Amino acid sequence: MASSSCLSILVLVVALLASSASAQLSSTFYDTSCPKAMSTIKSAVTTAVNNEPRMGASLLRLHFHDCFVDASPSPALPWRRDSTNASKSNANSDLPGPSFNLANLTQLFANKGLNVTEMVALSGGHTIGQAQCRFFRDHIYNDTNINSTFASSLQGNCPQASGSGDANLAPLDATSATSFDNAYFTNLLSQKGLLHSDQELFNGGAADSTVQSFASSSSAFSSAFAAAMVKMGNISPKTGTQGQIRLACSKVNS
Repeated sequence: MASSSCLSILVLVVALLASSASAQLSSTFYDTSCPKAMSTIKSAVTTAVNNEPRMGASLLRLHFHDCFVDASPSPALPWRRDSTNASKSNANSDLPGPSFNLANLTQLFANKGLNVTEMVALSGGHTIGQAQCRFFRDHIYNDTNINSTFASSLQGNCPQASGSGDANLAPLDATSATSFDNAYFTNLLSQKGLLHSDQELFNGGAADSTVQSFASSSSAFSSAFAAAMVKMGNISPKTGTQGQIRLACSKVNS
């Protein structure tokens, strides 16, 4: 069963997103056509996370991909219209890679109107979820900005040879893998970021002070994360006749 902290932050995010408003998105869009939309979503999220702890990370990833990628094929959450086409090239260019350095990350988030603090806060979503060996292999074998004991503990389940154990999983936050807390940032202070891109947030650069702030205050992180999620939810939504509201989340309306 998922921890209460993980569940509460997901419900908080749903509530904040539902209450957000902008010139393009309306918090009352479904008030008439589907007045129980928000309560239904909250109930579904609660049940899903309780039944499968990894579902929390999956939902966060879905939201991130849906908002970050232009013409995303992913089903949007009920307050964003769905695209009718997919773009692999946009996904490859718009989403941050596990080997990105701080400059790459900062520029990519800036392209979406998100500043360094918001980038670090959103990266804190890695406090839950897992990553495959192929995404952190280079970091644990070739990087120097990683705790040697931590690296060794991962190498047993992630062989150095490419193609061997590529799909083996490790938690992005080894301290509290299923709890939505600020341990991700305290891990970075100890050079225990799983991905190269994670540890880049605390590696003598402009993001260091924000990582330290979130590591020392869970409330500061939670507040910044919720605000950044709302802002990310307002990135280039499809409105009016653009896109569609899918009848079935898994496919475009026929």
